[in-house]
Amino acid sequence: MPLYEHVFLARQDASAQQVEDFTTQITGVIEGLGGKVTKTENWGVRSLTYRMNKNRKAHFMMLNIDGPAAVVAEIERQERINEDIIRYLTVRVEELEEGPSAMMRKAERDRDERGGGGFRGDREGGFGGGGFRGGDRGDRPRRPRDEDATASVEE
Repeated sequence: MPLYEHVFLARQDASAQQVEDFTTQITGVIEGLGGKVTKTENWGVRSLTYRMNKNRKAHFMMLNIDGPAAVVAEIERQERINEDIIRYLTVRVEELEEGPSAMMRKAERDRDERGGGGFRGDREGGFGGGGFRGGDRGDRPRRPRDEDATASVEE
C-alpha cells in the first residue's frame, strides 16, 4: 500500500484535547477504510509564518499513514468540513521515517541548547551575561570611547 505523511494545522483556540479527539477520529477513519497509522506526533502550538484565517498560531499534528488513496481523500474531506482545521498537507513518500521526525529532533536540540533552564540566570555569565552590561567580549578588540576619539583629534 502507498505510504503518506500527513500534517494538519488546527486553530490555536481549539484545546489540546479537541485536537487529540480529532486525531483519534481521523485514525478511526483511516483504520475503517483499511489503512493504518504508523506514527502520530504532536508538534505543539507553533507560530505561523503569516496569518491564516485570522490565526497567528496553530496546533501542528503529523500522521504517518499506510493505506490506499481513498483513505487520503476521505481524511482531507473530513478536514475541509471541520472548522478548527486551518490547513492540511499530505505527501506520498517512498518509505516512512523511523524514530522522531525532523521537527521533533529540532525541538529536542533547541531544548538541549537552552540547557533546560527557564530564565536568564541559568545562562553563562549570570544575569549580566555580556550584552550591554560590559560582560566578556571574547577576543574582540576594545572600541575607543568618545573621549578617546576626541583626544586623538585634538592632538
